[in-house]
Amino acid sequence: MSKTSSNKMWGGRFDAKPSDLMQEINQSITFDKKLYKQDIKGSTAHAKMLVKAGILTPAESKKIIDGLKKIEKEIESGEFNFKIELEDIHMNIESRLREIIGDVAGKLHTARSRNDQVAVDFRLFVRDEIDAVLELIKDLQKNLVQKADENFGVILPGFTHLQVAQPVLFSHHLLAYFEMFKRDASRLQDLRVRMNECPLGACALAGTSFPIDRNFTATELGFDRPTANSMDSVSDRDFAIEYLFCLSLIATHLSRFAEEIVIWMSKGFEFIKLSDAFTSGSSIMPQKKNPDAAELVRGKSGRIFGSTISLLTTIKGLTLTYSKDMQEDKEPVFDASENSRLCLRAMSGMIADMKVNKEQMFKMAGGGYSTATDLADWLVKNLKMPFRDAHHVTGTIVKLAETKGLDLHQLKLAEMQKVEKRITSKIFDVLSVENSVASRTSIGGTAQARVKEEIAKAKKFLNKKKGEK
Repeated sequence: MSKTSSNKMWGGRFDAKPSDLMQEINQSITFDKKLYKQDIKGSTAHAKMLVKAGILTPAESKKIIDGLKKIEKEIESGEFNFKIELEDIHMNIESRLREIIGDVAGKLHTARSRNDQVAVDFRLFVRDEIDAVLELIKDLQKNLVQKADENFGVILPGFTHLQVAQPVLFSHHLLAYFEMFKRDASRLQDLRVRMNECPLGACALAGTSFPIDRNFTATELGFDRPTANSMDSVSDRDFAIEYLFCLSLIATHLSRFAEEIVIWMSKGFEFIKLSDAFTSGSSIMPQKKNPDAAELVRGKSGRIFGSTISLLTTIKGLTLTYSKDMQEDKEPVFDASENSRLCLRAMSGMIADMKVNKEQMFKMAGGGYSTATDLADWLVKNLKMPFRDAHHVTGTIVKLAETKGLDLHQLKLAEMQKVEKRITSKIFDVLSVENSVASRTSIGGTAQARVKEEIAKAKKFLNKKKGEK
């Protein structure tokens, strides 16, 4: 290390440059350059506020803002030279600004620190990502509703424990995911409101003695208000952690649906087909058509969960306020956000691409004694039998049918009457798959009338304008 070359960033405090190893571990520009738009946006607002505070002249502010615009164009065109020795996006932009406009660039950092600067950049980034993810969830929901509408009346088996349980409408099954993603969107919207406070002006940790206007910068950047406590402003990343929680739940729902797609495509089910657009082949088995897009959506959930745990672990042991550990906050968020958006697009595409084998669905919907609950309900309704007794009688009849290798509707009336003599021929009215589905008329049930209502509600929900209740 040379003792004659002082560190440009730290000025007179340090005599020598950092070692190459220190420079490597200390830098974040290789990943936080992703924040360039937010950094320039925050700096522009700060420059405008400094004019209001009498710290910059209008001419100086204009010079700074014009320089920032030039830098933004350079970055977007690929002309900007990011330098590792300048550590991060903030110092890279500030250094280039000084090259463009001279010493007046140094005035921009008055009444702020990199601590509140990165805090505002990161909030702006997460807010932008929330908006992008919300749009992708809406696209996915539209495809779910469209597929449900196109296949209205198609019946498939509903499962518990992956065993055939009761027949349901395929549309009803799809709308279950619509509801999950609706809650996912709601959580993101709640988070957006909660995190929409501006940390700019908190400076390093204690605020500033300069007469700044934090309300101005908050409004300029689209925040609802300034943050209330300067120490909290620069030291917590709960908004980022909460965002990762939201992404983890989205990934969970995507993974569950992906698992169903994998199962539905298998030879044991053959409920659906996906085109070549979302499948791949085998290098050795020419007959294979693998649901790789679904499997990757399922697989990426673990990566997104890992990002959540990573950031929680980073933050958990930090005293107030800022520690360099917090540089590790960005990569998990960047990675999880990018992969969440990719998975949402992939799932949306698979739903639109999906071809339904309604005959195979219907065939399995009638298997596994799926109308046994309808038989038990009939006993309760018509014979006034306690449900537990009806359950026992139905189980005995199912066992009889299983012994004979028959479905319930294939049993003769006399055979059922040996188990319960009061059973009449009316029992066969409820043993069909179609009648079973039609009978589930309770709110949220799978009956055609109910599901038709839910499709209409879903369409209305998706057509709502922003802010409309």
